[in-house]
Amino acid sequence: MSETRHNWTKEEILDIYNKPLMDLLYEAATLHREYHDPNTVQVSTLLSIKTGGCPEDCGYCPQAARYHTDIDGNDLMSVQQVKAQALRAKASGSSRVCMGAAWRNVKDGPEFDQVLEMVRTINKLDMEVCCTLGMVTENQAKRLAEAGLYAYNHNLDTSEEYYKEVISTRGYEDRLQTIQNVRKTNVTVCSGGIIGMGETVADRAGMLVALATLDPQPESVPINALVAVDGTPMEDQQPVEIWEMIRMVATTRIVMPKTQVRLSAGRTQMSSEGQAMCFFAGANSIFAGDKLLTTPNPDVNEDMKMFNQLGLKTQKAFVKAPQPETIEAQDSNFAALGEKPKWTRPGHKIERNENAKLKSNLVAED
Repeated sequence: MSETRHNWTKEEILDIYNKPLMDLLYEAATLHREYHDPNTVQVSTLLSIKTGGCPEDCGYCPQAARYHTDIDGNDLMSVQQVKAQALRAKASGSSRVCMGAAWRNVKDGPEFDQVLEMVRTINKLDMEVCCTLGMVTENQAKRLAEAGLYAYNHNLDTSEEYYKEVISTRGYEDRLQTIQNVRKTNVTVCSGGIIGMGETVADRAGMLVALATLDPQPESVPINALVAVDGTPMEDQQPVEIWEMIRMVATTRIVMPKTQVRLSAGRTQMSSEGQAMCFFAGANSIFAGDKLLTTPNPDVNEDMKMFNQLGLKTQKAFVKAPQPETIEAQDSNFAALGEKPKWTRPGHKIERNENAKLKSNLVAED
């Protein structure tokens, strides 16, 4: 097997991305077969355990409280509600449940304690548990690990340069710091981004440089196509073409050969043929279910029909890493510290985000 590199440059990645498509696909598919079963795809279910009301200003996100997007918010789900959803996901073929909460960062207290109990509950169902809860401290990451967390998702979203055109309420360095905090545990890292936000191809390469030069590289990299939602600053962005997704997946596979590449948001806009090309190019994970947090997603029955047509099988849980042990709350070695970390607030203004906020305020006044 070829050796994993951690010294990729933007120029090298751009050269890969811009190769003739057939050459790009051949190289990506060859590497994919070195490290993975090309006929196996890991299926995850994404569950929004706390929806809406997020204080961030991410230009793509319908859950930002400052934008008017008609998203139905909900308080934190109960442990029993989450367990019922996890059992349903397992019955439909998912081996992982990813729980997302619309928080800027984790705060010690009853809600985080409840999330820890959700992690324990799902791990005991012999399913991989992933969380995406915003920024976390080292101690919070260790508490999640003790509960049995398998993976933590914290996307970089885009390149460091273009990040400033998408989000003004947090800094890129906080994303990297959270990943470093998770790396101090046995929890695997899931981190990727979104294409179609108005970024350049160089920005896409820049994001892959940031991910591929991490050592170790993330075990999982989601590649999302922007789903433009009315009311968000990016509501008028045109969908990315399928060829862009295929190139992005293939390039990701080449620079991060051991990583599971997740074909994530935007699949409702892709044909089965387009998705098949992405699988050939190296994607080997999808999210199933009718929603990805708040945006539409293909029906799980349609996915299984596509799998049958392509001769794909679902990946079992804990194939890539062993199942974590669950430590009960009363036996925990890590207590809540009541931390108040000073996560970055850059404070600059993004014109389209400010315009969307103004539009939302006008709607609220009517």
